Amino acid sequence: MKSKKELDALFYMEQSSIHGKGLFARRAIVKGEYMGEYDGPEVVDNGMHVLWVEDDDDVWIGRDGKNLLRYINHSQQPLAEFAGFELFALCDINEDEEITIDYGEDP
Repeated sequence: MKSKKELDALFYMEQSSIHGKGLFARRAIVKGEYMGEYDGPEVVDNGMHVLWVEDDDDVWIGRDGKNLLRYINHSQQPLAEFAGFELFALCDINEDEEITIDYGEDP
């Protein structure tokens, strides 16, 4: 897991043209690069910054995001994706580009 300092060196939050606030790259990020872990307490109820991940036993785990990654917005042409709660770049990402993921069937 990246520390707050490491996340701050990689990302910043800014107003988004997609929705509300967004997560932006502070520097260029290369395809496949590990970008951090969605961190926060586990929850049982959905909420604005809750990320749901299905584990190996088909159990859904929700985390209420408390770090910068909570500002990731949805796109049908995402630049990143989660493997569990860990975020990876799907392609090269330019400095100041908004980081997006595909929320799935029901964003």
